[in-house]
Amino acid sequence: MAVRLMRSPTLAWRKMASLAAFGRSLCPTSPRFPAPACGNHGSLLRPVRHLGSGEAAGERVLQVDNRCSDQVLDFPGGKVMFVPEMRFLPGSPNERINCYRVLDDNGQTISGSRFQEVSKEVAIKMYSDMVTLQVMDTIFYEAQRQGRISFYLTSNGEEAINVASAAALTMDDIVFPQYREPGVLLWRGFTLQEFANQCFGNMLDYGKGRQMPIHYGSSRLNYFTVSSPIATQIPHAVGAAYSLKTDGKNACTITYFGDGGTSEGDFHAALNFAAVMESPVIFFCRNNGWAISTPTEEQFRSDGAVVRGQAYGIHSIRVDGNDALAVYSAVHAAREMAVHDCRPVLVEALTYRVGHHSTSDDSTKYRSIDEIEHWKTARDPVSRFRKWVEGNGWWSEAAEVEHRSSTRKELLRAIQVAERAEKPPLSELFTDVYDQVPANLQEQEKSLRETIKKHRNDYPSDVPV
Repeated sequence: MAVRLMRSPTLAWRKMASLAAFGRSLCPTSPRFPAPACGNHGSLLRPVRHLGSGEAAGERVLQVDNRCSDQVLDFPGGKVMFVPEMRFLPGSPNERINCYRVLDDNGQTISGSRFQEVSKEVAIKMYSDMVTLQVMDTIFYEAQRQGRISFYLTSNGEEAINVASAAALTMDDIVFPQYREPGVLLWRGFTLQEFANQCFGNMLDYGKGRQMPIHYGSSRLNYFTVSSPIATQIPHAVGAAYSLKTDGKNACTITYFGDGGTSEGDFHAALNFAAVMESPVIFFCRNNGWAISTPTEEQFRSDGAVVRGQAYGIHSIRVDGNDALAVYSAVHAAREMAVHDCRPVLVEALTYRVGHHSTSDDSTKYRSIDEIEHWKTARDPVSRFRKWVEGNGWWSEAAEVEHRSSTRKELLRAIQVAERAEKPPLSELFTDVYDQVPANLQEQEKSLRETIKKHRNDYPSDVPV
């Protein structure tokens, strides 16, 4: 770098002295920063003759001596090393972040793999809940197609993420779901009857019929109610985690979201807040490759979500989302770090949504049937975990048939009960927000009742007015 000085020699040397003082501030003399030999006067800068053809008398040029380039800048956040080379960070690494895995596609533990031990009791419950989730998705999906419920959304292909992550938590940990985590509720004790009551929106539904089907919630099980808008639950989880920290609780929060959720501003604000405030929260990203019909390569150029956690200063790991043991082990370790080290952790699970996004979607319009079938068969998380459980002598074909049959019968009975149950009265539309219903809501209720009275045939007959 060359700095041209003024023509006056006196003024020029004053300028040089000032720059030299600045140079000494970058190369302080101390045991940690030994004084380098920067010219005759110990300065970073030295005068040299400018050899240009039109040089005027007294004109001089300063050059930076790069012998001080190995010094560091004590900057807020830590010391930064100076280097003489101009070097830009690459937009993406040459190699992608590795993916933690325990079981291969045949359900065999990979040689040298390290994972959290799972007892027979826990393993059987994990597998049976994964099967229950499969059966539940199949029957509720059929019920929607029959017009018995208005909407449904399956977890096909993501059963391991649901159940294994839930198994690694404690009941004191608070869950902030997206909408594809009913297996977490199932693990915690939400019954098939409770699932049916919510989907049919009857009087026994905890949301009193005011939410779409699959928008489950349970204060008893520390599971916040599902909300359709993408990523809004992520900052909520961070705030709740900070509250657990200030209260000295031995617990954390966990929030689930898809790869599409990482494109929302709430995701970035939440990660930054959690990192700075050291909130004990687990960010669990279900990267299934598709945000409805938008593939990941059209969403971002980074290497998935795992590097985004690292960018915000958060411990992060990428895990095989179709490997129940890997998911369990990763979340178990993440919880230990969140609770005992009081820090956020990000887990990115690579998986695949085998089913359509919802009953409102036809995924064959934007991805091939061959691709879907490959993941449905060769990479199925349920059959992979079954092979491992059976290999330990903890499961059998007879147990499989019995469990699937009994689960199907129980769910069909629950649906019949939920369908026959009375619907919440019209007045429930206006309750549970204010302690005393305000005048504007009273006017809205009155107007609605008058409209229904005029057009009775346009409104459901099974809703008490």
